[in-house]
Amino acid sequence: MDRQRNTQLEAVMAKYGFTHQSLAKEINRITAQIFGETHPRKCTDRHVRRWISGEVQWPWTRYLHALEQLFDRPAQALGFIPRGKHSANLPAPPRPPAPTKEAPVRRRRFITAPAAAAVALALNIDETPVSGRLSMTDVARARERIDRLDAHFSAIGGQPLLTVATAYLDRLSTAADHCTYGPRVEQALHTAIASLCSSAGWAADDAGNLDAAHLWRTTALQRAILGANHRAQARAWSDLAVHARRGGHHREALRISQTALTSREARQDPRYAALLQSRLAIGHARAGDRPAAARALLAAQTAHDRINPTEPAPRWLNFLTAAEISGLAAITHQAMGHLADAETVTAQALTLLDPGLRRSRAYYSVQLAELQLAQGNTAGARTTASAIDTTRVSSQSITGRLATVHRTLAAA
Repeated sequence: MDRQRNTQLEAVMAKYGFTHQSLAKEINRITAQIFGETHPRKCTDRHVRRWISGEVQWPWTRYLHALEQLFDRPAQALGFIPRGKHSANLPAPPRPPAPTKEAPVRRRRFITAPAAAAVALALNIDETPVSGRLSMTDVARARERIDRLDAHFSAIGGQPLLTVATAYLDRLSTAADHCTYGPRVEQALHTAIASLCSSAGWAADDAGNLDAAHLWRTTALQRAILGANHRAQARAWSDLAVHARRGGHHREALRISQTALTSREARQDPRYAALLQSRLAIGHARAGDRPAAARALLAAQTAHDRINPTEPAPRWLNFLTAAEISGLAAITHQAMGHLADAETVTAQALTLLDPGLRRSRAYYSVQLAELQLAQGNTAGARTTASAIDTTRVSSQSITGRLATVHRTLAAA
C-alpha cells in the first residue's frame, strides 16, 4: 500500500496545539484511564511521527480508542485507514474503573447547590491543572468546558451556574498564577478566562446581582485585551453596553455599542455585526433617536441575512438565531413606543425559537405578556402568563418580571 501523509491528524493536532511528544503523553494518560493498567510499551513521539507520515495507517486499538476519545471523532475521520473491513469496527473498550469515593468530596469544595453541582460534575472543572506546565491542550479542554457552560445557560438560565462559573474562574486564575507556559498558551488562557468572565456576568445578571455582573464584564474586557483577542473584546464591549442600558445609562450604552461596532470582527463577521447592531438599535431607541434606531434594525437584519449557516458559530453565539433578532427588534419597538409592532415581533420570535432554548422562551414569553398588559389586553396577558413554565429555568430576573405581571393581573 502506498504511503500517504495523514494530513487530517496533522491538522487536528495543529488546531489543538499538540506536538508529537505532547500527543503521545496525552494518549498514554487516556489509555491508562480506559484500560486501568500500565502497558509495558508506551506511546512515544516516534509512534505519532509514523502515523503522520503514513508509515502506520491503522495504529493499535488501544491508541485508536485514546485518539477517538481525545478528539471526539472516529478514527477514520482522523485520517486513519483500516487494514480491512473488519478492523474498521473497533472492539468496545473495557469499562473505566468505578470512581473512587474521594472524587465527589474533592468536587464538593467548589459546589454545594444541587443544580450547580450536577453541572460542575458534568464539566469536571476540577480536572484543570493548577500546577506544572500548562499546554494548549489544557487550555482547549478549558475552552470546551466553558462552551458547555454557555450551552447550559441557554437551556436553564444562569442563576445556578454563577457558583460554577466563579469556582472555575478561581481555578483558572490559580492555573494562570502557578503554572508555567509559553506566550501562545498565555494568550489562549487569558482569552478563555475572558469568555468565562462573560458567562459569569450573564449568570450574575440572571441572579439579580448587577454589581457582580459589572465586575465580571469589566474583567472580561481586561482579560480579552491581555489575550489580544479581538473577538473576546467585541463580546465584552457588547455585554457592557447591555449592562449600561439596564442601569439606565442609555447614552453610555449607545457609545459602547458604537465603539464595539468599529472592531474588525463587527466589520468582517456578520454574526457579531447582527448582535451589535441589534443592541445599538435598542440604545438609539432608549435615547429617543427613532430614525437611527430604524437604521440599526435594518443593518442588524441585513447582517443576519449574510450569515453563512454552514460556518460554525462560537458556542456562546448559538443563541443568535432569527428568533433572537426578532426578540431584540421587539425591544427596540417597545422602547420607541410601538407596542403593537413589538407584540407582533415578540410573537414571531417565540414561533421561531428553538425548543431547547428554554431561557429565551421564558424571557420572550414574559415580554409578550408585558406588552399585552401595556396595551390593556388583560385577557391575552393572562393567557400568555399562565402558559409560561419557569420550573426548568433558573433566572431571578425572569421570574421577578413574571411575578410583577401576575400581581398586575391580580389587581386588574
